[in-house]
Amino acid sequence: MKTLLNILKYGLLLGISGALMWYALRGQDLSRVGASIRQANYFWLVLSLGISVLGYLSRAYRWQMQLNASRTPAGYWPTYHAMMVGYLANLVLPRAGEVIRCSVLRRVSGVPVQVALGTVVTERVIDVLVLLCLLGATLLLDFKTFWGFFNEELLGGKADTLARNPLPLVLAGLAALVLLLAAGYTLYRNLERLRQHALFNKVLVFLQGLLTGLLSVLKLENKGLFLFHTFFTWLVYFLLDYLAFYCFPDTYGLGARAGLAVLTFGAFGMAAPVAGGIGPFHVLVQGVLLVYGISKEAGIAYALVVHGAQTLLVVVMGGISFVAVAAADRRSLVQEAEALADEPLTSE
Repeated sequence: MKTLLNILKYGLLLGISGALMWYALRGQDLSRVGASIRQANYFWLVLSLGISVLGYLSRAYRWQMQLNASRTPAGYWPTYHAMMVGYLANLVLPRAGEVIRCSVLRRVSGVPVQVALGTVVTERVIDVLVLLCLLGATLLLDFKTFWGFFNEELLGGKADTLARNPLPLVLAGLAALVLLLAAGYTLYRNLERLRQHALFNKVLVFLQGLLTGLLSVLKLENKGLFLFHTFFTWLVYFLLDYLAFYCFPDTYGLGARAGLAVLTFGAFGMAAPVAGGIGPFHVLVQGVLLVYGISKEAGIAYALVVHGAQTLLVVVMGGISFVAVAAADRRSLVQEAEALADEPLTSE
């Protein structure tokens, strides 16, 4: 039964990914898309991928810092290889890579899975906070651009009408607030009854672990270095998207603000629970570039090239790490067998 549910779940996610890709490509001149991809200047893409390698190395070092702070130290290269194997797994099994990399790290370094998973949850929370900050910065820096597109292209000017008469929005906000308070009161009144359910207790344990993971960051010996690697990782992500603008004539003139917008909304697409962000990333990046006056064909060509190059890089680096982990795991098994063989036989 569990196997069937997993098949249905991943089948549904694959279907969603395919539907979004169809939506991004529908009604477009595919010959123009192909021409843009063939005529791209890939020097800038290769340069951005080289910088991306530094980003992965930096991210692995940040994870190692978290493991050391949780009193379960691991070597740098085992940490790096486990992380890359997890990224490789995410291309096939959405979100499963987080658990897989913790399992790999246990095999090669002996770090308990629950401890490693706690650091990964903390890492994800930090990334979400950074992403929300980037979203706020994107909307503030280019508010007029996004508001104009949203109002004219999506709402047909209706947003101006709502701005002049905000009563419907105020009433909707009040209704949402009342519903939220009612839900909170109902939860409070039935808290003891809910504690008897296993699912509710699992949610509580998860939230407690989340809080513990967040607080573990405070135990870092060098918080400044941790912040530097966090900043550097996101700077690398930005450079990947920004330098790729120079690959195509249509996006060549876009500035840093557009790069920040592509980074932000592209990151939301990559965070979607589908294999490798395929579909959500392309739709969101194409939509953002449309806001900046880039045609749908040029936008989807940019998204396909950037996503394809990044996926290829993960496959190569993750594949190398997979081989390294397999070799290390085999050596550990051989050493364990030799140690057992050297032990003297005892008889009762």
